Amino acid sequence: MTSTLIERTVFVVSDSTGITAETFSHSVLSQFQQFEFEALRIPFIDTIEKAQAVADRINKTAEEQGQRPLVFSTLVDPKMATIIGAANCTFLDLFGSFVRHIERALGVKSTRSVGRSHSNGLSKQYNNRIEAINFSLAHDDGQYVQGLEQADVILVGVSRCGKTPTSLYLAMQYAVKAANYPLIPEDFERGTLPATLLPYRKKLFGLSILPDRLAEVRNERRPDSTYSSLKQCINEVADAERLMRIEGIPWLSTTTRSIEEISTKILEEVGLNRRVY
Repeated sequence: MTSTLIERTVFVVSDSTGITAETFSHSVLSQFQQFEFEALRIPFIDTIEKAQAVADRINKTAEEQGQRPLVFSTLVDPKMATIIGAANCTFLDLFGSFVRHIERALGVKSTRSVGRSHSNGLSKQYNNRIEAINFSLAHDDGQYVQGLEQADVILVGVSRCGKTPTSLYLAMQYAVKAANYPLIPEDFERGTLPATLLPYRKKLFGLSILPDRLAEVRNERRPDSTYSSLKQCINEVADAERLMRIEGIPWLSTTTRSIEEISTKILEEVGLNRRVY
């Protein structure tokens, strides 16, 4: 017997992109699996008129659906937050709730600057992210080996185990210069790492994957090929994991982990968790 999910509408309201509020709301709402949430992200609410229009939309939704929508807000301006909070909704003021506590802890008032986390005031961090993305793209799949000494981490593993998306996520989210390099059957026959990687052994982190999942992924790219056969995948995964153990390379399986989990584990293992704001 299948149970019917309860549908609820969620508004994500921000004076900037709304990505922060959306990410937070997703994490929280994922704990309520008996519900199906329809999330509506409304970014760039930077005037009183826009705030009132959102409040009207929330009230209309509440009336039509007969229930109060959930509203996640990262609005900086207290006037606009008040307007939307007065609507017929459950209002979750993420910015205001945290800022009040931090103001008391630091003994100063916040600047209350709209869009501060995405502004030119953080141009150094922004430029670091762009530089890291360019680096990761240039050093994807071992296609460019010059400049590996600049890498913060070098991901190794068999083809299609998740190295590229993880590298780009690390670059985009954390400004980590992540290169990635494939381990291939020739490496396993030699029983050693590629000579290109030997000088950077301390920067290496391995990714692996269950063979049956790897076969599924490879079949999407090259169906009915030796490359995607289960036998080939079993052999490559076993050889890669054996090589990583011999070389003392820390590694994890990507099979049941999200890209966020994989990246967090890498940051922790490689010692890149510390960030400056």
